Amino acid sequence: MNHNEPLFLGVDGGGTGCRARLTNQDGVVLGSGVAGPASTRLGVDVSLDAVMTACRGALSEAGLGDDDLPCIRAGIGIAGYGRKGLRESFAAWRHPFASVAFQSDARIACLGAHDGKDGGIVIIGTGSVGLACVDGVEHKVGGYGFPVSDEGSGADIGLRAVQLALRASDGRSESSALLSDVIDRFGKDPTEVVAWMDRATATDYAVFAPLVIRCANDGDLNGRRIVQGAAEAIDTMVRVLVAKGAPRMAIIGGLASAMLEWLAPDVRNGLSPALGDAVDGAIILSKRGND
Repeated sequence: MNHNEPLFLGVDGGGTGCRARLTNQDGVVLGSGVAGPASTRLGVDVSLDAVMTACRGALSEAGLGDDDLPCIRAGIGIAGYGRKGLRESFAAWRHPFASVAFQSDARIACLGAHDGKDGGIVIIGTGSVGLACVDGVEHKVGGYGFPVSDEGSGADIGLRAVQLALRASDGRSESSALLSDVIDRFGKDPTEVVAWMDRATATDYAVFAPLVIRCANDGDLNGRRIVQGAAEAIDTMVRVLVAKGAPRMAIIGGLASAMLEWLAPDVRNGLSPALGDAVDGAIILSKRGND
């Protein structure tokens, strides 16, 4: 390769997996790589190992190796990067790149969604968070983690379904096809739900979300109640970010398309399509540096 030509690496270090993309200065993709989860919940060392595994996958696909790392400017988004004390840990990393800039995974998703310009996003997946960048200022709503936050997310939807299924099982509320299906998965035994709860993660709760949304779309009253509540939480996040000055809003994430029709008309009609993904945003970060 021409060692006078800068290369740009974007990395999306998410909670379920890590993606990397290598481009030249003209934006031509040279290679891509993937690795396991990079969330800070797993530890900084595990997170950085996943980043480097994905990076080396992109290098390999581009026909490059570790000797080329000093020519690369890296932008890296990490799930949980905003947790207390972690910014210092990442800043202390003796990285092999020409330069490196870190941000949260939500921040790079916002950069990608609006091609680096001002705008806001609400991410709806296993968790949820709203974030907007306006005149160099970051505004965040929600996203404090399940179960205390992440309203409208897959995990939150699943939790509500399990709660209502337990209430229906002991006669405190009226059952439905959805709630029967949920409790059937535990052998109709509430004590099995309690045993499952002790080890269940946000991802385990989110497994129920597609079922809830499907039942809601089919008219199940309990499903509709849960999904409408989730949509109202998303509506609120969008409206708050618009009020903070976001000129453009997008919703992204694994449940975004499924939840779209449940949003209030004013919110839905005010949304714009995402212009790029989180890795695109990380590449923008690599060129811009921490801002």
